[in-house]
Amino acid sequence: MTIPSTMRAVEITQPGKPEVLKIGTRPVPKPKAGEVLIRVGAAGVNRPDTMQRAGHYPPPPGASDIPGLEIAGEIAALGDGVGDWRVGDKAAALVAGGGYAEYCTAPAPQCLPIPKGMSAVEAASLPETFFTVWSNVFDRAGLKPGESFLVQGGSSGIGVAAIQMVKAFDHTVFATAGSAEKCEACVGLGANRAINYKTEDFVEVVKQATGGKGVDVILDMVGGDYVDRELKCLAEDGRIVIIAFLGGSKATLNLGDILRRRLTVTGSALRPRPVEFKAAIAKNLRQKVWPLIELGKVRAVIHKTFPLEQAAKAHELMESSTHIGKIVLTV
Repeated sequence: MTIPSTMRAVEITQPGKPEVLKIGTRPVPKPKAGEVLIRVGAAGVNRPDTMQRAGHYPPPPGASDIPGLEIAGEIAALGDGVGDWRVGDKAAALVAGGGYAEYCTAPAPQCLPIPKGMSAVEAASLPETFFTVWSNVFDRAGLKPGESFLVQGGSSGIGVAAIQMVKAFDHTVFATAGSAEKCEACVGLGANRAINYKTEDFVEVVKQATGGKGVDVILDMVGGDYVDRELKCLAEDGRIVIIAFLGGSKATLNLGDILRRRLTVTGSALRPRPVEFKAAIAKNLRQKVWPLIELGKVRAVIHKTFPLEQAAKAHELMESSTHIGKIVLTV
């Protein structure tokens, strides 16, 4: 495979609104030891990308300043010590940056084979959300057989992944969304009950649907005043995992409730974690979730694709919150 010396990439010309994203020319990166170089076919668009563009979420030390946290394509070159992959293999990867480009390096342990029958566009929509859901719902919150689950923002990229993955393991799933259409989409993906947060109180609905018991695990990307309300609809020994705070970074909690009913409020961010941590998630996904994708029990949900040159339009759509599922750039 002939690799050019330069490539097109989306650059953040300055912190600001979507229009600060412009196509530029960059050197093609070289894979370091333990890395692969991927010729990118598609790159997923995620909330952290929009936050980075606005100047609120700088890349971790050593990561590319080009946005993009998930890619799919073809392996073009191998760094020293990579034994599990070959040039020409089709792969999807979680990366710490650099995805909005024609080529991107990725740690080999963070790569997964593109599931059988899946396009690069579909595969590029998986890593960021699937790694995040597995890490937070199954590892951090320890969702156990028979437990129930609520995801806030069920029609988001994280939401559609969470609903499907949790349902595939036979749990009762609740999801919130902001319109009748989005609620219908959540039910179509497997939610037992979708709650329109603009017209219904999710605390009341969850309590009623669970016979007053509440749910065992909540995946929250809203934060703010949602957290205290979530405590009210947790079952005893219930867990809230916070992965974003679109509704505000400060919350007032009833600590008495936490003590009395042994509740847990935790959270995590995936991007700064080391390769070894992400490698363990990749192994779990490959063993437990990738077979479900190939059986058709879990699928990619793509709302819209944009060519790389229209990354600004992709960010506008992301920030409008009108999408259901994932937004993907084609390269």
